[in-house]
Amino acid sequence: MTEEAPVSAPRRLLARVRDIMAGSGNAEERLNKIVQRIAHDMVAEVCSCYIMRAGEVLELFATQGLRQDAVHQTRLRVGEGLIGVIAAQGEPLVAADAQNHPGFVYRPETGEEIYHSMLGVPIRRDARVMGVLAVQNREARAFSDEEMETLETVAMVVAELIAGNRLVDPDELVQVEGNALLPLRLEGARLTGGLGIGRAVLHRPRVHVQKLVADDPDRERRRLRAAMGTMHRAIDAMLAQASEGEHSDILEAYAMFARDTGWVARIEEAIDTGLTAEAAVQRVHDDTRARMLSVNDPYIRERLHDLEDLTNRLLQHLAGREGTAAGTELPPDTVLVARSMGPAELLDYDQTSLRGVVLEEGGPNSHVAIVARALDIPVVGRARDAVARVESGDRLIVDGDNAQVFIRPGEDVLAEFTAAAESRAEQRAAYAALSHLPAVTLDGVRVNLMLNAGVLLDLGQLAPTGADGIGLYRTELGFMVRSSLPTVEEQAALYAKVLEQSGERPVVFRTLDIGGDKVLPYWDPTAEDNPAMGWRSMRITLDRPLILRHQFRALIRAAAGRALNIMLPMIAEVAEFDFARDLLDKELARERTRGTPPPRAARLGTMLEVPALTFHLEALLRRVDFVSVGSNDLFQFLYAADRANPRVAERYDPLGPTMLRFLHHVVTACRAAGVPVTLCGEMAGRPLDALALLGLGYRSLSMPGPAVGPVKAMVRHLDLTGLEDFVRTQLDSPARSVRPALKGYARDHGVPV
Repeated sequence: MTEEAPVSAPRRLLARVRDIMAGSGNAEERLNKIVQRIAHDMVAEVCSCYIMRAGEVLELFATQGLRQDAVHQTRLRVGEGLIGVIAAQGEPLVAADAQNHPGFVYRPETGEEIYHSMLGVPIRRDARVMGVLAVQNREARAFSDEEMETLETVAMVVAELIAGNRLVDPDELVQVEGNALLPLRLEGARLTGGLGIGRAVLHRPRVHVQKLVADDPDRERRRLRAAMGTMHRAIDAMLAQASEGEHSDILEAYAMFARDTGWVARIEEAIDTGLTAEAAVQRVHDDTRARMLSVNDPYIRERLHDLEDLTNRLLQHLAGREGTAAGTELPPDTVLVARSMGPAELLDYDQTSLRGVVLEEGGPNSHVAIVARALDIPVVGRARDAVARVESGDRLIVDGDNAQVFIRPGEDVLAEFTAAAESRAEQRAAYAALSHLPAVTLDGVRVNLMLNAGVLLDLGQLAPTGADGIGLYRTELGFMVRSSLPTVEEQAALYAKVLEQSGERPVVFRTLDIGGDKVLPYWDPTAEDNPAMGWRSMRITLDRPLILRHQFRALIRAAAGRALNIMLPMIAEVAEFDFARDLLDKELARERTRGTPPPRAARLGTMLEVPALTFHLEALLRRVDFVSVGSNDLFQFLYAADRANPRVAERYDPLGPTMLRFLHHVVTACRAAGVPVTLCGEMAGRPLDALALLGLGYRSLSMPGPAVGPVKAMVRHLDLTGLEDFVRTQLDSPARSVRPALKGYARDHGVPV
């Protein structure tokens, strides 16, 4: 008879712990029995279990050997004390003389001052740290590797007890990753401003193809066509469910992408090589992605997100599943975390539950960013390794204004941002209460506050903000979301929707402004050393006048019976304006002969953003119907400082005397000539900058929707008497910026900025 091998100490302890797990008693009672058993079997005078709580705090949950009244009372921050160090590093720690360890922290309520040696291990589950398990002895003790492995093995069982038996309320349980436990902040890129606090929901729509080879290509083609049809109907239903005009320009472009015949043909060709429909879809996706990644064009690279969205949707339909987000119940405060997203994927989610989005990829011109901006959802993009660092349910803070994400924030950080969020909510409520009131100063001066817009979704902010109209409608986005140059009919349909949704409020359409960082996907741009000052904007359409004529034609048809306001971007000399005016006159005449109902009035103005134009301002003002100062480009051209270059972007201040003198010269000339002038750009949407503009004489400002409330509040607290004189005294200041002086003026006069 063969003698059985003796049971090792680690196996014996593990078996006893499992017996406790399967036995009677609630979770806390079983945890107490486990620490007692560990202390007994490992000949330790102390065994303690700490569990991670919200705010990166480790709470003593059970102990054998320490004072029982310390349970639930003793707390250590991650990184504080030896227990906190183990949690922060996610690794075991052995200390023969713990009290002389540099990380030791004394907690008098525990009575542990008499214990010197310690072995502690992290409690892990799915590579995440949930707490710490530690044993201690009074005398110096060299714990063996076997003892460390034993405690680590038992810690795995304890992790299951913590996760599955409701020791801690799920909202209070925090599981954090190894050396990412200390206060973790990710920096990224601002895609949409704002502040959001919520629980992480990981967006993982990826479908993994299992079967690659097919025996019947005809059957696979039929499956593909059926899935395509189902997907197209689902996208069409999404378009129909949206309120009229809402998301439509983005989703229509998305739907056109889904029906691209070249895409479908390439998938069918891959099926003919013997692949399943799923494998063919994946193959075409991978090939197309590789080609798109090799292109430096930023717009083309942004379209990768649309491609991946469609690929996943098609794979889901081939598998007989709907999109993973559709119909999913979300926590009331949800922050989506994803590598990338398409616009339709974002719209799949319940927008009332979304508090923010964190993306590892994405840029400000990506479709998902455009939709999120219109929905006023803060988005931080290019947050490196966000998906790997975030676990579903983690508390997140999305600070869109400063392009940063706080993962599992500490209690102090969370409290600070919660207070900021509450303050913002109160301010927004106060701004909303002003929406029906005009922007009038205390001394009765009316100021027009207009919106900047680029998609139909932006027009939804007209009523809530009480804006006076659309001071800048960027028509280029209607070109950028399509795979080919839009026809006159397509453009006219879009512009008609804009005018219809704006009601009686005026709309100023800016003609096509592409080039620089705005590239059309069907346009082959020429590489330029300095594209911001190269072949862009009006220079392109003047060299390709048919594009401009078609846009004029579409605008005229859309306006039929309404006032039409057209603005030309980046005019550098009067001759360029005259050329465009001649084209507009020809198109107006052409449409009259065709019997098209004419606009009630057709006004043509120009943006003033090239400093050279001001040296011919007198001649220009005899020709234009209005002027709009584009402060963003004007600022970078005036100071020869690329606003996309972080080394120089913050070097100069828009409230510097040079910029203010320039703006004062323009507004003075326009007012003398009786030509309406508006300023649009970042300056208009910042209350302090807007205060300076009002002091210079501007009475019309165009800005993003969220800025209307703060600027209106500033206007309604302002008495212009004395402000203009004060601002004029600052024009000759030798200081780099008059910002401090303006802040002082606002503070002294009770003006909120």
